[in-house]
Amino acid sequence: MITLTSSALNAVRSAIAGAANPAGGLRISVDAGGCAGYKYMMGLAGEAEADDTVIDQDGVKVFVDTKSHELLNGTTIDFVVALEGSGFTFDNPNAKSACGCGKSFG
Repeated sequence: MITLTSSALNAVRSAIAGAANPAGGLRISVDAGGCAGYKYMMGLAGEAEADDTVIDQDGVKVFVDTKSHELLNGTTIDFVVALEGSGFTFDNPNAKSACGCGKSFG
C-alpha cells in the first residue's frame, strides 16, 4: 500500500484541477537510474494501464505498475513547502540507501 499525506493529496488535487488535459489520477513508478540506483517518477495520467494497481485514497486515484508496486509498498508520500523549495518527499521502507536530493534510492 502507498499512502499520501493530506498535504500530498491536496497538491495532487490542485494539479488535477489545473491540468490542461483531463487526468484520472496520479501515476507513480520507479525507473532504473538516479544516483542511488532507482529514481521515483510521478505524473498525472488519464487512466490506469492494464497491469496497474489502483489505489483510491480520499477520492484521489494513484496508479502503480506491478514492477514499481513491489519497490514502493509501504511508502508514504508527502508534499513539503520549505524555503529551499517545495515538492514531494518519499518515506520508503524498502530503500536501503538514498541520495541527498531524496529523488532516488537503492
